[in-house]
Amino acid sequence: MSRAIPRLVVAGTASGVGKTTATVAIARALRARGLQVALFKCGPDYLDPTYHARAVAGTSHNLDGWMMGREAVLSTFAAETAGADVALIEGVMGLFDGASPTGEEGSTAEIAKWLEAPVALVIDASGMARSVAALVQGFAGFDPALRVAAVVCNQVGSRGHLDILRQAQAQVNRSLPVLGGLPRDEAQRFPERHLGLRTADEAALPEERLDHWGAQAEAWIGLDALLEIARAAPPLPAAGAAATPGAAAASAQRGRARIGVAFDEAFHFYYADNLRRLEAAGAEIVRFSPIRDARLPDVDALYLGGGYPEVHAERLAANAALRDEIRAFAGRGGPIYAECGGLMYLTEAIRTLDGRAHPMVGLVPAEAAMCEKLQALGYVEVETQARTILGGAGLRFRGHQFRYSELRPSQRAAPAPAEPSAAPAEPPPAQAPPPAEHAPLPIEHAYSVRRRRGGQVAREGYRAGSVLASYVHAHWASNPLVPEGLVASAAAHRKERAR
Repeated sequence: MSRAIPRLVVAGTASGVGKTTATVAIARALRARGLQVALFKCGPDYLDPTYHARAVAGTSHNLDGWMMGREAVLSTFAAETAGADVALIEGVMGLFDGASPTGEEGSTAEIAKWLEAPVALVIDASGMARSVAALVQGFAGFDPALRVAAVVCNQVGSRGHLDILRQAQAQVNRSLPVLGGLPRDEAQRFPERHLGLRTADEAALPEERLDHWGAQAEAWIGLDALLEIARAAPPLPAAGAAATPGAAAASAQRGRARIGVAFDEAFHFYYADNLRRLEAAGAEIVRFSPIRDARLPDVDALYLGGGYPEVHAERLAANAALRDEIRAFAGRGGPIYAECGGLMYLTEAIRTLDGRAHPMVGLVPAEAAMCEKLQALGYVEVETQARTILGGAGLRFRGHQFRYSELRPSQRAAPAPAEPSAAPAEPPPAQAPPPAEHAPLPIEHAYSVRRRRGGQVAREGYRAGSVLASYVHAHWASNPLVPEGLVASAAAHRKERAR
């Protein structure tokens, strides 16, 4: 059985050429026409999907070939396009860039071929004329198994400039047209931060800016022609039911446990697929704010995702009541799973670039220090070395790292034998220690983490009792046993609480 899903991959020649702007503009314009648009993002990025979500008032899902695998990509796409009129898939980096310099693994091209989707190639056309044809021909001819079907020119100087670009490409290949572009508009650019784009909240991205780009797409891009290309994509075979859990699976197990998910300005990096897998395993997701809430909700486990705790460190530190609640929850054996920003929040302090130390929860005996330069970037594969709240030893799953912070030892950490060349320990942050009954526990390294590029292996995954924290952003499509294990730990804690 197969299903027709109109679809189009919006790819770029490189990072920074305007893929997100083009995707958001086209999606907004199509939504204004009354179409239901399903949006996806290739790769591990958390931020671009927030722009997608704002453009169509819905959820955008990541499709990552290396972390998820083919079956999970296809099943996620099938599940999330149900009822949609058209799907847009924004690429990652350049069209052929991925996990390897010599292969297509993890690339936009890989996803486009798995989905049998035509590609609209976005180029930065500033300062360009006839060279557009040479650039497009190179991309279109690089992989004969991939169909580059249209070109969208970003940073266009004028209508006359766009006409020149159209003529240059038509003279070389009329079957691969320039279907329009977007004019240069510095005043309406999406704001940026050190991780790329900022999260698309109302402050960073007002509705008026979304409407502006939607109107620009309607006026400058041949949307009817793009829709015709998307509708010509061949039907896709039905995806396997086991790769991505659905509503029926979630309904069958509903009510096993309640998991509190930190969600506010400081914490919002979550894969929608991960949360859906928790629900399918029987968890009810309950959001709470480490910035604003004084009390934890009535939950059986906590999930602290990534985000920008360093930006909101002062407000997080000011909420001592919630930090006390989390320490007490851990002291009662409550499972706590934390990733990247969540790990930083669980340390004794976050030291920002101005040198100030902001007190945090204090369950991980270390300090998270922000650095000027990137500290880690890339795909990793994790293998657990001991039983954790995710399950037994030997669990393998995939994820990625992207961080500007590092952990530095604290004087309150468990003592280790001194090395002759060891540097003196950094003095602890100036702050009152947590109550004695919630003092940090001795820490273990529960993960073996192997980098996808280079193959280096490091010990990571900080485990203390029922707490498990790591810099790794995991995608659980790589091993569905992981979310099941976390829900099982939450359910076990619920039973323990009920005694």
